[in-house]
Amino acid sequence: MTEETVQDAPADEAPAAPQSPARAPRRRAPKQDALLVADVATARAGVEQIAEPAQIGPGHRVAVEEDRLVVHLFECTLPGYRGWNWFASLARAPRSKAVTVCEVGLLPGEDALLAPEWVPWSERVSPEEKAQEEQERAEEDAAAAAEDTAGPAAGEPAPGTQHSTPPAAEDGTAPSRGGERS
Repeated sequence: MTEETVQDAPADEAPAAPQSPARAPRRRAPKQDALLVADVATARAGVEQIAEPAQIGPGHRVAVEEDRLVVHLFECTLPGYRGWNWFASLARAPRSKAVTVCEVGLLPGEDALLAPEWVPWSERVSPEEKAQEEQERAEEDAAAAAEDTAGPAAGEPAPGTQHSTPPAAEDGTAPSRGGERS
């Protein structure tokens, strides 16, 4: 069978046995690029584009990600960011001596204070709180229904009736008994 699929093959021919998947090539550890590891000044200059120099601490380490790609990590001294690190990823092209800053940012470290995982409200609220909220909602609905059936409140004229006192003038003065404004 050349370009036929198993469904197009005649019934008397058995489909070919699936070939065993080829072994994935062994992944070797990335080589440490001496030029990228040594270029701390370029990494620090990249981080200084997003942070004040005083916010970048003296702590420094390098993580090799791939061949010709390293990440320089600098201690963050911002208040409230204990355990966080400024990072700058550096790379270079094969057979090139030019180092490029690819990305800069702020990453949490091992002992960084992080926000807890987000939990939906329905899972976060206890059954007692849900029952209390339902009870409050029922009380509000009952109070609104009682207002509707009781009619207007005392002191308010019934709908469709006229006021017992004449309305005030636009300037805020009340009209006198004779209809003249004072």
